[in-house]
Order: sequence, then structure tokens, then C-alpha cells
Amino acid sequence: MNFDLTSISEQMPDFESHSEAREWFNSQFPGRFLLRNEDTLNGKRVYFYHVVKDPDVYQQYMESFAKQEGHEITNPHTFESYSTVEINEDGDISFSL
Repeated sequence: MNFDLTSISEQMPDFESHSEAREWFNSQFPGRFLLRNEDTLNGKRVYFYHVVKDPDVYQQYMESFAKQEGHEITNPHTFESYSTVEINEDGDISFSL
């Protein structure tokens, strides 16, 4: 799955809230937009999502965290299997490719 940041940003409306942005991304990437973490930064709630580009590689990566003996990354494409999207409570977006 190609993740074209320019194309996505051109299609993306201005969001008023986290939930509005989350719904839009879910509609663009059904089953591939996954909440991974949330935190408070500069007094605002921020939600961290992964957009999964290669489900097989991504699943192996996530399963490696479940192993008690730790995990080892052996596939060089692991970090290319997803992109990170940060959405704050006001609907502001940041991408990490």
C-alpha cells in the first residue's frame, strides 16, 4: 500500500476534533488505522495511530512484542510496514512516514 502524503493532505479536510479526524482516517484506511497510544503534550491530548501498509510484516512486528524473551527485528522492511499519524484533541494532524 502506497502512502502518498501529498495526496492525503490534499484530500484531507480541516478537522475540528480528534473524533472527526479519526472518522475520516478510518474511512480512508478501513481496518488499517489502528490506535497505538495516547498522551498529553503541551496540555492537549494527543492520539498516536498506525496506518498499516504491509499487514503481514506489521503483524509479525506486533507479535514479536508478545514474546516473553523479548523481540528481535529481522525484517528490514518492518518500519516501512506502517506510518504514524498523530491527532490532537483539536483535530490537528502530524504524519511520520
